[in-house]
Amino acid sequence: MAAPASNVEIEENIEASAYGEDPDSAYDSEVASYTTSITSTITNYKEENGRRYHAYKDGSYLYPNDEQETERLDIMHKLTEVTLGGKLNLAPIPENPKRILDIGTGTGIWAIEMGDKFPEAEILGNDLSPIQPRWVPPNVRFEVDDVEDDWTYHQPFDFIHCRMMGNAIHDWPKLHRQCFEYTKPGGWVEFIDLDVTWVSPDGSLKETNAIKRFNSEFIKMSRENNIESCPGLYLEGWMKDAGFQGVQVEKFVWPVGTWPKDKHLKEIGAWNYLQIMQGLEGFTYALFTRRLGYSKAEVEVICANVRKEMKDPKLHAMYHLHVAYGQKPESTTATS
Repeated sequence: MAAPASNVEIEENIEASAYGEDPDSAYDSEVASYTTSITSTITNYKEENGRRYHAYKDGSYLYPNDEQETERLDIMHKLTEVTLGGKLNLAPIPENPKRILDIGTGTGIWAIEMGDKFPEAEILGNDLSPIQPRWVPPNVRFEVDDVEDDWTYHQPFDFIHCRMMGNAIHDWPKLHRQCFEYTKPGGWVEFIDLDVTWVSPDGSLKETNAIKRFNSEFIKMSRENNIESCPGLYLEGWMKDAGFQGVQVEKFVWPVGTWPKDKHLKEIGAWNYLQIMQGLEGFTYALFTRRLGYSKAEVEVICANVRKEMKDPKLHAMYHLHVAYGQKPESTTATS
C-alpha cells in the first residue's frame, strides 16, 4: 500500500558534499541505481523450453516474446491487413483523430503505421514486453503496462484499438468497461479477435484428426485456466454491455493453407499457414507444460503431428476472425 503523502519521511541532513566533488553526477547515479532496478524487472526475461517470455507480470501471458514470436506477430499484422483489404481499421474514425490507444501493441507495427497515417495524432501503444523498435515516428510512443490493471490516463482517446488479445485477457468485460470510460464521447473502439475453433466446409477435418484433438484440448484447457481463446464470439455482447452504441460486427474466414479456390482467401490461407507454422510451439509450451504437466518432448510430438496434418492438401481447415466496433454516445461526459 502506498504511504499517504503526509506520512512520507524525508532523509535528514543530505548535503551536496555527500555526493563528492560532482554532486550532480553522483545524484544522477543514485537515481539511476533505482531506475536500473525497475528496468531489470521488465527486461529480465524468463527462458523456458528454449523460448523467452516476458518478465513484467510474469506468467500472466502464456506466449513468448522472443525473435521467433515477434516475427510471427508481424506476419499476423500482414495477415490481418490482407483480410481487411489493406485497411488498418474498419471503424469510421474521424479524419483528424487527436489521441489513439493501441492495447497490447506487440511489435508496435500497427501503432507505427497509424502514426504515419495520422502525423498530427498522438499514438500510444502498451504491452507487457518492451519489444517495440526504438526508432519510430515522433508522434508514436510505447509504454510497458498491464491493460488489466486499473487505467490512469489523464485524457480520453478518440480511438482505442485492441487486436488479438485472446489468451491474454482474464476479465474481458472489465477491459470493455475501461475502454468505454477512456473513450471520448463520439469516439470509437475496435476489437479484432478470433474464434479459433477449427472447422472444415467439407467434413475433411474430423474429431479423430490430431489437429482437431489438439484444438479442442487447447480451447478447453485455456478456459479451465480462466483464459478465453475464442473471444471473437463474444465481442459484440461485451461492447453493448459496456455501453457502446451502433456496434457492428464483421466475420471473416481464415483458411489454413492455400486450398480455397478464391484468390483472396488463398492469400489469407497462405499467411495464416505461415504464422501457425511459425508459432505452434509458442502457443503450446507454456499452457501444456505449466498448467497440464506435459514435458517439452511431449509437446513437440503433439506439434509434429499437427504439422504433418497441416501439410495434407486433402485437409481443408479454417477458423474465423471477428471485427467488432462501436461508438461512445455523444452525450456521455468525458473522463477528466
